Amino acid sequence: MRSDRTTRRAALALAAGLLTASAIPTLAQDNPKKIRIGVIGAGNIGGTIGTLWVKDGHEVMFASRHPETLAPMIAELGPKAKAGTPEEAIQFGDAVFVAVPYKAYPDLSKDLAASLAGKVVLDAGNATQKRDGALYDEVQANGIGATSAKYFPGAKLVRAFNAANYKVFAKAGADGGKDRPGGRMAIPIAGDDPAAVKVAEGLVRDAGFDPVLVGPLKDADKFAMGSPGFGHEATAPELREKFGLGK
Repeated sequence: MRSDRTTRRAALALAAGLLTASAIPTLAQDNPKKIRIGVIGAGNIGGTIGTLWVKDGHEVMFASRHPETLAPMIAELGPKAKAGTPEEAIQFGDAVFVAVPYKAYPDLSKDLAASLAGKVVLDAGNATQKRDGALYDEVQANGIGATSAKYFPGAKLVRAFNAANYKVFAKAGADGGKDRPGGRMAIPIAGDDPAAVKVAEGLVRDAGFDPVLVGPLKDADKFAMGSPGFGHEATAPELREKFGLGK
């Protein structure tokens, strides 16, 4: 009888392990493959980075409250690009990229936080005093990582693609990075969930950059807008040196 119970427990443990592994996007596993990405915000940052992912072979759904307005961009990008509502993009994506003005985060939270819970979410938003007012004050008091986490509770949040202008990303990403003196441009990232960080690292590489993990989510302040770590067009070794991370 004891042997039967032991065997049953072992089988249940194996099944649980397989279920957990299947829930992690394939970029977090040893043999990375292309995944589906939902992009909330198809403006400068979302449109630029999402386009780089499409060109690398990922399926990307760009979200707008009026997805029909994205038809010209979708037609230009081809069959791997789609348009949908934010809700549809979240459902579509194995990972979600949030690239909207920071002032939209409270309303976005009301509408979408429950849907984003449990998802790998790359967060590119920046808070500015002139545009965001009280929300900027909250970021200054609590940190950009903690503030984003407040508005997206339960999401597997990774700060990424917030430390440079979209024009820099467009020029340095994908094939453009091959011609940069010294190597590809590095992108600082920060996150608490190891599997989500690994997904983010893979997506950074697929966009044509080298990821540099600065630390947990609280360390996102080190490369937030206005910080000494913001705005560097550096290679990964150079960026690690700037952040004191070693080689």
